[in-house]
Amino acid sequence: MSEALDLQGQTVVVLGGSSGIGLETARLARTHGADVILTARDPDRLRAAAADVGAQQVAPFDLTDLDRLDRFFGDLEAPIDHVLVTGPGPYYAPLAEMDFDLARRDVEHRLVGTLAIARAASARMRPPGTLLLIGGTGGRASGVGLTLISALSAALEALVASLAVELAPLRANVIAAGFVDTPLSAALLGDGLDDRRAALRAALPIGRVVGPADVAALAIHLMTNTALTGATYDIDGGQQLLSNRAGAR
Repeated sequence: MSEALDLQGQTVVVLGGSSGIGLETARLARTHGADVILTARDPDRLRAAAADVGAQQVAPFDLTDLDRLDRFFGDLEAPIDHVLVTGPGPYYAPLAEMDFDLARRDVEHRLVGTLAIARAASARMRPPGTLLLIGGTGGRASGVGLTLISALSAALEALVASLAVELAPLRANVIAAGFVDTPLSAALLGDGLDDRRAALRAALPIGRVVGPADVAALAIHLMTNTALTGATYDIDGGQQLLSNRAGAR
């Protein structure tokens, strides 16, 4: 059975759309009738992703370049409806070993960068479109090495609640994911990826690992359900319910 074309006539922008959650969301948005615009840092991967999903437009640039970000949104020829913002992997480090240059870049990207995206994107968005931010659930735990990501996870939830008020009638929401089986996860875990998959399949209440398609389905729901704004929506397969949260990041 074909999907309802509930995004017909709408445009979805995916910032970080060349792989993983971003690419899968773009693919599903197209299935629901949307035009999609993709951005990513790597031009070759971006072109391949665009060909894969039939993207309307692409723009290769780094989201940390705020001037380029402003130009990207300012140069769009038509209004847009929804913006999905993926992000880099979390930075885990105990305080004694923390690289403050990396920590500063993480703060700037996740907070200042998100504010810049919200301002630039909202000027081109049509209500009741939504700004969707990809966050995580792992940072809610307390422990050595989690100081920075815990603070940033809490900050992102507070940030989106206020953005929902300030940008209204546009909407703003966070998708807080646990472990998702993406190329980024593979890069972070390396040789430990298969062990992590096996452990989660054995432990998670859903009996399987969460994949990009699961997150994409939630993203499309948040785009199409116009009653949802200012909130954080968890998708982790029940990961937070496990009594032993160590290693569940």
